[in-house]
Amino acid sequence: MSDRRPQASPPGPGTASPARLSGYLLVAGAFVVFGAIGALVNYATAPESVLLGLRFGIAALALSAVYARPRTVAAWRQPGVPGRLLLMGALDAASQLCFFIALRETGVAVGMFLFYSGPMFVALLAPRFSRQTTDRAVWPSLTLALVGLATILAPGLIGEGAHLSPLGVAAGVASAVLWALFMLVMKSLTRHLESGPIVLAECILDTAFLLPLALWQTLGTGHTITAHDLLSGVLLGVVCTAVTYLMFVEGLGRIRVQHASILGYLEPVSAPVYALVLLGERPTAWTLAGGALILGAGAIIAVWGTAETEPAP
Repeated sequence: MSDRRPQASPPGPGTASPARLSGYLLVAGAFVVFGAIGALVNYATAPESVLLGLRFGIAALALSAVYARPRTVAAWRQPGVPGRLLLMGALDAASQLCFFIALRETGVAVGMFLFYSGPMFVALLAPRFSRQTTDRAVWPSLTLALVGLATILAPGLIGEGAHLSPLGVAAGVASAVLWALFMLVMKSLTRHLESGPIVLAECILDTAFLLPLALWQTLGTGHTITAHDLLSGVLLGVVCTAVTYLMFVEGLGRIRVQHASILGYLEPVSAPVYALVLLGERPTAWTLAGGALILGAGAIIAVWGTAETEPAP
């Protein structure tokens, strides 16, 4: 199963093969769906770790119905794969926990800005881990996306809700670096495994890593799982994880990891749309202006970005 997506001679800027175009659409579509996570979390009342545990546990059950087969286990046992799977799960769980700490310690705006600096670390680290030079379209696109994100978050960044604590800033930076490493490890796995086994392994491992904290928070706070929590957990697990992660991983295997990470800025762009539909929160002019900049950043990557020239090791 190794090298399951061999790279043909890549098209130059301004052109895209059908596989590469579908990769952009799959990754972009996944991040648009991910934007619903915030609204679903606000809809529930359970602690964050409990919702994360429900999310990945339900996703693991749903995916097991399709992918829990001897063929999947055999794929997991390929040389070098088990260690990468464990590392991927640990990085993802740690990144999400650090992100929640940053949100609590610094406020939503600062925490999100720090977390979404992750694509910058992907661009810096990818040449070292994948032995590919960074595409020239990455830096202008990344700069435009960061400006767009800062525009969306401007009211919170300059308002009273923003505060900097050493723990919060450290957790925010850590969440971005851990997320970047998670992306690079997952990208390397797409060269050895199909999307289904990768996502199933991630959901199982995330559940295992997060379950102890979820149990501790549930018992410590005396929280009782409500119908809202269960509905949110099912939607997060089936729609925003099982289905959407399959889309994301399949697309990630077809495009540069730097390009995929920049398309991640579509998540905060789509989040206000879900907040409007599900929670009745109207987007501000800051949100609309920043969203336009981020869409422009995605267009730069899709039109002027170049395909991969060699598979990651």
